[in-house]
Amino acid sequence: MNVELPFPVSVEIRGITKAATFTKLSDALDALRASLARLPLDDDQAAYLADLFGDASAARIAHQLVEFGAVRAIAFIGVESAHPIYLRIADPE
Repeated sequence: MNVELPFPVSVEIRGITKAATFTKLSDALDALRASLARLPLDDDQAAYLADLFGDASAARIAHQLVEFGAVRAIAFIGVESAHPIYLRIADPE
C-alpha cells in the first residue's frame, strides 16, 4: 500500500480502544488490524473486517476519508455487544 494523505488519521474501536492518531494511513490501518485481531470475533465477522480494512482496501479508504471525512463499521462481539469502528480525519492540534 502506498497511499499518502495530507492529514493525520484517527482510529478508534468504541468501547475497546481509545482514539489514536497516526500521520500515515498505513500505520492507522496496521493498528486497527492489530486491535481487531485480538477481539473474539466470529469467523464471518473477522473475515469481513479483514477484507474491509485490508491492504487492498487502502485506496478506497483514502478516497472515503478525502470525500466524507470518515470510514465507519461495526465489530460485533457476541449477539449484543456492538462496537463502532471509526477512521476519521484527525482534528488539527
